[in-house]
Amino acid sequence: MGHYLRSLRPVQLRLIAAIAQNGKLRLAADACGMTTPAASRMLADLEAHLETALFTRQPKGMVTTPAGDVIVRHARKVVHDLDLMESEFNTHLEGFSGTVRVGAVTGGALAILIPAILELKRDAPQIDVSLEIAPSAQLMDGLERGQFDFTLSRVGVHEHAGAFDITPAWSERVLLMVRKGHPLTAQGPVSLAAMRDAFWTMQDRGAPIHHALELAFHNEGLELPDNVIKTASVVAIMALLRDSDVIAVVTQEVADLLLSPPYNAGLDLLETKKPIIIEPYYVLYPRDRLMSAAANRLRKLVTQRLSAQ
Repeated sequence: MGHYLRSLRPVQLRLIAAIAQNGKLRLAADACGMTTPAASRMLADLEAHLETALFTRQPKGMVTTPAGDVIVRHARKVVHDLDLMESEFNTHLEGFSGTVRVGAVTGGALAILIPAILELKRDAPQIDVSLEIAPSAQLMDGLERGQFDFTLSRVGVHEHAGAFDITPAWSERVLLMVRKGHPLTAQGPVSLAAMRDAFWTMQDRGAPIHHALELAFHNEGLELPDNVIKTASVVAIMALLRDSDVIAVVTQEVADLLLSPPYNAGLDLLETKKPIIIEPYYVLYPRDRLMSAAANRLRKLVTQRLSAQ
């Protein structure tokens, strides 16, 4: 008998729980998607193998026996867990739950990824999203090691581009931010030569924004400024802008953030005579790795935002 109990099928347990809930065999059969004769035969077979009645037939319906109480109590737990498993599994497949790990360069995070994450969380608050903002080299290394589901980053010349699915995103523009009242803001469009000896803050060598500025100076026949504090921290940049005449090298997306309320107090942009453009970044994910439904859902939101630009 013990072996028989351990081998009960979910449909049998579901029928027992349904009979206890509805009190009538016909209603229980309907709830289980079977005919009343089939439900009657299944119950009779159960009671025969268990050698005891699970329900008594009374005028007002079927009532559990003491033995039936034991079976029903556990049947309800099993049925509940099976229903919960189905619900959670379907939710997972539909991308309404799970974990997403994503990384992006600063501009891509501010302009595309963060708005897409907020849209995702509005529709699927149970999804656990992990976001890292870092330079492309660090993001590519994490992507190769499986730390991210996908990234918005650049592909270096040393990377194996064929190993990744690559969707073009967009190019970033370099802007020069200063405090309001900076001596250069009154001059109109400013040449790089006029800013060569100023106090600067920018990312370190190897960062795309640094390379873009270096190329712009080179095209003017100039070396990069000497008076520089190297940092990628937006907090550090804001502190430097507040307390000095520094020229901060930022992307369009960072400028949009800092020039919007509530961060915009006392900041301004220098107008340059020529635009400074950074090489484009891409949506990248490994071709040989399956992407979860939740991660794929976020990736689609990202690509939709990119195509709408």
